[in-house]
Amino acid sequence: MVESKMVTEEVEVIHLWSSPRSLSTSLMYSFAQRDDTEVLDEPLYANYLQVTGEQRPYREELLSKLESDGNKVIQEIIFAPGEKTYRFCKHIASQRLPGLTSDLMKRGKHCILIRNPLDVLTSYDKVSPPSFGVLGYCSLVSIYNELCDQGKTPPVIDSDLLREDPEATLRGLCGDLGIPFQTAMLKWEPGPKPFDGMWAPYWYKNTHKSTGFELPKKYPSPFPSSLYNLLEQSLPLYNLLRCYVKGSSNGVQPELPVSTNEKLLVWVGDQIMPRESAKVSVFDSIVQGGDGVWEGLRIYNGKIFKLEEHLDRLFDSAKALAFSNVPTREQVKEAIFKTLIRNEMFNDAHIRLTLTRGKKVTSGMSPSFNQYGCTLIVLAEWKPPVYDNEKGIVLVTATTRRNSPNNLDSKIHHNNLLNNILAKIEGNNAHADDAIMLDKDGYVSETNATNIFLVKNGRVATPYSDYCLPGVTRATVVDLAVNENLVMVERRISLSEFHTADEVFTTGTMGELSPVLKVDGRTVGDGMVGPVTRRLQNAYTKLSSESGVPIPGYIHN
Repeated sequence: MVESKMVTEEVEVIHLWSSPRSLSTSLMYSFAQRDDTEVLDEPLYANYLQVTGEQRPYREELLSKLESDGNKVIQEIIFAPGEKTYRFCKHIASQRLPGLTSDLMKRGKHCILIRNPLDVLTSYDKVSPPSFGVLGYCSLVSIYNELCDQGKTPPVIDSDLLREDPEATLRGLCGDLGIPFQTAMLKWEPGPKPFDGMWAPYWYKNTHKSTGFELPKKYPSPFPSSLYNLLEQSLPLYNLLRCYVKGSSNGVQPELPVSTNEKLLVWVGDQIMPRESAKVSVFDSIVQGGDGVWEGLRIYNGKIFKLEEHLDRLFDSAKALAFSNVPTREQVKEAIFKTLIRNEMFNDAHIRLTLTRGKKVTSGMSPSFNQYGCTLIVLAEWKPPVYDNEKGIVLVTATTRRNSPNNLDSKIHHNNLLNNILAKIEGNNAHADDAIMLDKDGYVSETNATNIFLVKNGRVATPYSDYCLPGVTRATVVDLAVNENLVMVERRISLSEFHTADEVFTTGTMGELSPVLKVDGRTVGDGMVGPVTRRLQNAYTKLSSESGVPIPGYIHN
């Protein structure tokens, strides 16, 4: 009596999609150790060579021995009955060609393995010259999106994580695939395997020496400069997929204060980009030395409040810092308008407008290295006022003193904010909303982020703008106080006067008018929002809702 192998009616197929040289063979060896899984090594390879005409040393032998009709392979090999519960199919993404039956993607479970093209290209170049199509990063993105459209979002794993912590990565992958993890997956015997493709002698030499997933080398191999263009083309696609990897630092995203800001469009340089693509060069002066100027703008009812005043200060600051090749006022306005329109932001929005000295030809301090022109950034966000303007805020006094004009004039609205940031750290450590900063003589200048006012016996006072930024909102409030027939003065103000004031409030584009209820642990007035503060808040709200530069195309409802 002849015994026959048991053949199941149907096998659950697990499709692995990867680029070449991505540890896919090691992962195939790993799955082959399971007692419930059989494996296939690139079953669509012959079809790929037949259709594309790609040349390989083993091309003729492979085509003579393996089925090259892709749809036959899918129906008669990939989805054929088998002896095990699962069939693991290792696929190279570029081998998924047009004309293959949709069953390939619709049936079975799918996962994606990625590897940094820095490593793929270095490894691939040792065997044969790579091409963008063969690398398959574009195909991997297409496969990911197609599976997502089917409601079958595939797990994505990174080869570096697989090598650094194979058990955790494999447990996670098995969990995502809905199959039990087996510890046998962590080790295998060295040497060729009976299920290796006939191309193994050309590509699998290092894998045949392995007995498991090995840690990456501490230091990489030199990168071939001839492959630089391929790296530039492939790396953005790899990084896009890397965002979907569980357990990677790139894949863990903190919660945003306003969730709708997840899909922003940002102006950088001369174009609009998605939020995660909106970046400046590491050679930009803003990175090299905080060398830039900026403004904050608010949008109310389809209009940009005090736009002209903010642009005046932006261009004055750029001139004070001797920027060259500065965009025109009209160009800046157009970038602002286009960014707001693309994002459909016509109300309750804030813009961080930045102009850097631009990109350098080499790292260094000298502006003579800035030969590309300025970099313009328009970052528009959905952002309500950042302080609680109904209940009020708490301030403490920082030990960090505000910059003197002897060192860096605060009338230049520059991006080098370390002076303010150090004070903000003190405020955070004291669990306060912000920190008051004094000038070199001990008089109050401003807070780390806003201008500051006090009210005493109905008279409004604010410090001179010798050390502090002469804010646009500050000037607006000064004018409003005069229009409200309040006594308004600018003078040197000591800290004790703020401790004993009837009312204190701060001003700024980001927070508007914010009542201060405590300063250095001392209750301001009766601990409530004062009548003068409330009166000026109302006047400011009315003005901001009625004035401003209209956004083209906005239709007021």
